[in-house]
Amino acid sequence: MFENTLDNYAHNNKLRGTNVYFKVLFALLTMIVSLISTSPIVPIVITFLMSFLIIFKAKIPWKFYLKFLAIPFIFGFLTFIFMAFFFGVGDTIYEFNIFNLAITVDGFNLGLLVFARIMGGFSCMAFLALTTPMTELFSVLETFKIPKIVLEIAMMMYRFIFVFLDEALNMYHAQQTRLGYHSMRSSYKSLGILASNLFIRTWIKGERAYISMESRGYNGSLHINSYQDGIGTKNMLLLFSFEALMVLGVYLSGNFRFI
Repeated sequence: MFENTLDNYAHNNKLRGTNVYFKVLFALLTMIVSLISTSPIVPIVITFLMSFLIIFKAKIPWKFYLKFLAIPFIFGFLTFIFMAFFFGVGDTIYEFNIFNLAITVDGFNLGLLVFARIMGGFSCMAFLALTTPMTELFSVLETFKIPKIVLEIAMMMYRFIFVFLDEALNMYHAQQTRLGYHSMRSSYKSLGILASNLFIRTWIKGERAYISMESRGYNGSLHINSYQDGIGTKNMLLLFSFEALMVLGVYLSGNFRFI
């Protein structure tokens, strides 16, 4: 159910040892290029490139990645449909006989551009999330002078997400061994019991985790280890060469429209 979480893959992938500053800059700069593109060509290329790196270089299972990509894809596709019908003027591509709905050329191109930007931006964030542990990202944020209190709250929230998932998994397996999900009726009943008790048990486990932290010297401040080396001249040249190529693609494809 929750065995293969995003955090597991972030700690166990083939790009785990790549410099974290390089990955952060690569993901953020590429996402910015995707967002400033006035044509869907470059964001689509970025989506496929990031997907290639995630699946074939980082060795993230493609089934997990597609599930991870499903929600933004559905959201982006619905946005594309909505904008194709209700935004834009100009020539009509297809007209329906219901409620005078019609797909215009401008609406279609605008919707496709927004869809491509959503997928391009999310694939960049997916690359960062699936190849870089959060502890390393927190160390990068500390380097960028993010307020310490913000980082500590984020770290605690991140930790308790997994406390929540672990407790839910234990309760689910306990119910499963007692045939709690052998029928539709029992499944609804077991799910209701799990939901009603999960918050209380997670709260108790969180309190125990806090007591454990205090017993180990926690004084209200968490120390973040920063052990990353510099990006290096070679990686910087490679990074900016790639981004310059993407910016050139944005310039050359600026007026491109599918219809």
